[in-house]
Amino acid sequence: MSKIEDLARANVRQLTPYQSARRLGGSGDVWLNANEYPLAVPFDLRQQTLNRYPECQPKAVIERYAAYAGLSPEQVLVSRGADEGIELLMRAFCEPGKDAVLFCPPTYGMYSVSAETLGVEYRTVPVQEGWQLNLSAIAEKLDDVKLVYVCSPNNPTGNLVKPEAIRQLLEMTRGKALVIADEAYIEFCPTATLTGWLKEYPHLVILRTLSKAFALAGLRCGFTLANAEVIALLLKVIAPYPLSTPVADIAAQALSEQGVALMKEHVDELLATRDKLISDLHDCRCVEKVFPSETNYVLARFTDSALVFKTLWDQGIILRDQNKQPGLAGCLRISVGTAEECDRVISALQKLSGASASMEQA
Repeated sequence: MSKIEDLARANVRQLTPYQSARRLGGSGDVWLNANEYPLAVPFDLRQQTLNRYPECQPKAVIERYAAYAGLSPEQVLVSRGADEGIELLMRAFCEPGKDAVLFCPPTYGMYSVSAETLGVEYRTVPVQEGWQLNLSAIAEKLDDVKLVYVCSPNNPTGNLVKPEAIRQLLEMTRGKALVIADEAYIEFCPTATLTGWLKEYPHLVILRTLSKAFALAGLRCGFTLANAEVIALLLKVIAPYPLSTPVADIAAQALSEQGVALMKEHVDELLATRDKLISDLHDCRCVEKVFPSETNYVLARFTDSALVFKTLWDQGIILRDQNKQPGLAGCLRISVGTAEECDRVISALQKLSGASASMEQA
């Protein structure tokens, strides 16, 4: 073989990597494209024993997250972000070339990327009106499916999947497949969590993260919540030291009583900002529709999304283009930043709307 690339697996050679916000780049000063908390939360590094390997599952982190989630420590696994949890489940439960995973676009892009990377077939069932599950279509595609990923609240649409639909999905997959509820944004609508369902459904798995409401996207720390039998299997395939000592140190601080209380304060403030942003977007003439949100971002459809995206980009305001997602033509996703950042977005949009109005009058 003449090229190193020829040595790679065929599916990897053809793979398009997940287009993360940082990978897409930009040179703005208002970053509203990655659903991050807009301000840094200060922490002090307390653990200095960096000459020693860390625990595979740091005790303080596991115990504090279990207490926060209302579960036992045996039901919690910590990993390098929820993204690693997505992949660990495939590695533990899916035989490449034999088993499949299923999810319902438009939704989070890492489900397909992880499956392609591992050589696992993935199947899609587009959502119905209101971005709800098409249960009859899912039922027809469940042969050989081991994992069904359901993001709720869903990224990028911002809606909750109806709990009765998830319950029906759990009933139809019982004894056949795991249902993975991706709750990365659950802190913005905490009463919607499915953690209380774990006793009833041994095949339910829940993904969580510290990246959003806890303002720790740079920490890369996520959690898989499940019954002990599932966690035991995931522990067989996880890396020996998934969390570095500084990550475990800061995660434990964030999950302290004071850390959780601070997170809840931040969520309250952000939700107030989100509601004002939604209200202000309704008053912009270039906005066709603003979709309801249970998250820290807002999806909106624009009359000319390409113009809006580029105009704001040129002003240093970086949004997330969703045009390539099925059913989201003309849509941009706006992370909720500070009140001042959201005001800058509205000001820029109003100027665009004014220009359109002037052209119409001419």
